[in-house]
Amino acid sequence: MSRLQVTLLSGRTIDQGTTKERSKLSNEYRESVAICEIDPDDLKELGVKENSNVRVTTKQGSVVVKAKKSKRGPHLKIVYMPYGIWANIIVNPRTHGTGMPSFKGIPAEIQPAPTENVPDVPQLLRQTYRKE
Repeated sequence: MSRLQVTLLSGRTIDQGTTKERSKLSNEYRESVAICEIDPDDLKELGVKENSNVRVTTKQGSVVVKAKKSKRGPHLKIVYMPYGIWANIIVNPRTHGTGMPSFKGIPAEIQPAPTENVPDVPQLLRQTYRKE
């Protein structure tokens, strides 16, 4: 299976702003936030098409999201995920005294996840914080 080493950036999006007034449990919110924007050439290298599921993994964790073709670029090996619980799972929670985690420049790995589903918020919370 293909794997791609990338640098992950996160931030707020316009789509996110238009859906954040609605429920964060809605499918509309998930479709606008549970995504990873990837350079078209990197999508080819991974062997995935837009709207395919991919797994993004960092030292902090791993999450399945939809691959989206980035409209900005080119920016090989640099990917973008909107702020939200899906990104929060994989960023370092340490704030270094600022009160805000580092959402930029995170080493990550992306791989195709064709048989895995993008979890909704309740599923993601159960997967991440289940009691052992």
